[in-house]
Amino acid sequence: MPMTAIILAAGEGTRMKSRHPKVMHKLLDRPLVSWVTRAARLAGAERIVVVVGHGADEVRAHLAGEKDVECVEQTERLGTGHAVRVALEGARVNKGAVLVLNGDGPLVESETLRRLAKPVIDDGAAEAILTWTPADPFGYGRLEFNAEGDVTRIIEQKDCTPEQAASLTACNPGFYAFDGAKLAAHIGELSTANVQHEYYVTDMVEILRGHGERVAAVRTEDADELLGVNSRAQLAQLTAIARDRINARLMDEGVTIVDPATTWVGPDVTVGRDTVLLPMTMLWGSTTVGEECVLGPNTRLTDCAVGNRVSLEETVGVDVTIDDDVTCGPRAYLRGGAHVLEGAHVGTHVEIKNSTIGRGSKVPHLSYIGDCTMGSGVNIGGGSITCNYDGVHKNRTVIGNDVFVGSDTMMVAPVTIGDGALVGASSCVTKDVPADALYLERAEQRIVEGYASRRLERLKRSED
Repeated sequence: MPMTAIILAAGEGTRMKSRHPKVMHKLLDRPLVSWVTRAARLAGAERIVVVVGHGADEVRAHLAGEKDVECVEQTERLGTGHAVRVALEGARVNKGAVLVLNGDGPLVESETLRRLAKPVIDDGAAEAILTWTPADPFGYGRLEFNAEGDVTRIIEQKDCTPEQAASLTACNPGFYAFDGAKLAAHIGELSTANVQHEYYVTDMVEILRGHGERVAAVRTEDADELLGVNSRAQLAQLTAIARDRINARLMDEGVTIVDPATTWVGPDVTVGRDTVLLPMTMLWGSTTVGEECVLGPNTRLTDCAVGNRVSLEETVGVDVTIDDDVTCGPRAYLRGGAHVLEGAHVGTHVEIKNSTIGRGSKVPHLSYIGDCTMGSGVNIGGGSITCNYDGVHKNRTVIGNDVFVGSDTMMVAPVTIGDGALVGASSCVTKDVPADALYLERAEQRIVEGYASRRLERLKRSED
């Protein structure tokens, strides 16, 4: 049976006190809504429909990067049942299994969603509801069961009598699976006869049972994955839970994390065995790290590919490739598709942008290398810059193999320095340098003996 996920993400989230929609606030490396789309995707959803409303343009713009996601706008927010109906009609969903999920519930696991869908896919249930029993059920809708263990109805907290609130402890965290055809056929029967005068998706239980259908409950013991975000304090709480889960998995896989409380890793990051993550290391996006590396302290990588036996100290990398046996930092910045080849060294206070640093080459300190193709065995002296921008265009610098560039050198692109060339310190390279040549560009040095004392005497006389 094909599976569709409908994710409810139209709410404002007033308790966040933000100009941004609640589902766009980040947990670790991505907005809340993208945690839910990820879980649905891994659970096997072939279609993912996100219901947007408040801040719809911002949510749409973000989700445009997820090619399997389609958005449907709920222009009037008339409750969860109305949101589901908008999704069914707007995306023409009327068959298969349909998951209904909350965009602010980021910790639900894909395996839990597969278990939730199973009674619908395999056992003929019209609906399945995820449930658990919290220590304090206040605020949650309560599930009522019949003798067979099927759900007979869900009673919202606002509609509970004191007796129901006390006796019904199984709660509804807001995760559902439906038979899509039956949901589409009967969702029009929802009404607003409740305290909030809204269409509740929870009322589908009684509607489906009224048509002779079965509603199953799927129990989970992991309360953490059912938590939602309604405030910034809750966002911090869930972020810490996600961090701890991911770090525990990495340590089980053979990664050393010196201080798990200060190490932050996104859910799609992979790290090889015997790699050490030092405090204040952050690995985001699609980053992959090989084996026997040492990362940190104070290192942040986003969408990077890191080889084996790499040392990155106080390094920021965004969309870069770092090959085996590279050392980098402290306080280095790599970005824009930079590629550091095997055995190269990038030192302190160095920025590398859209450049290739060749095998065994060194950019030790205080340099900017942008839009450059650098060969192997190159040494770049401190304070050197590839001047890649002419005010209109970015231009490339090409440096051959085994080139020595002295300190404080400006290489004004476009320019090529041939294999084995030497560039004297404090030069400004504006012309191509042939292979095996010396390039030296300095003003003639002039020395005036005794000038300093004569100048001082003149200044004293002028004051008298």
